Amino acid sequence: MKEKLLEISKTFWNAMEHADEDGMRRIADAGCTFVHIGITCGLDQEIEFYTNGTFQPTEIRFNSQVANLYGDTGIVITDCNYGLLLDGKATSHHFAVTEVYVRREKNWSLVSVSFTALVY
Repeated sequence: MKEKLLEISKTFWNAMEHADEDGMRRIADAGCTFVHIGITCGLDQEIEFYTNGTFQPTEIRFNSQVANLYGDTGIVITDCNYGLLLDGKATSHHFAVTEVYVRREKNWSLVSVSFTALVY
């Protein structure tokens, strides 16, 4: 089950990287919340950031990913280096990204994503 959750997470990361709105919507709940360094927003605004070019990933390097299950809740912690153009300016961050998934029947749905900047 943990492997399945990691696959879903990687699929979502790929959708973000490629500004794939349909791919993001297939995985994320309509009420999903995204917490960034400077903003907290919902799914529609997050998708808009990628599709309108506000967020343009240039390189995402995964250092590690781990999944844990708590009943019908799954949490994936992704340690990554995330390079992107942010409003046209090159940025790079070392993040621990916490993805929270809930299982409804047999499907996992992403309900929260939090980017935490790591300083080491």
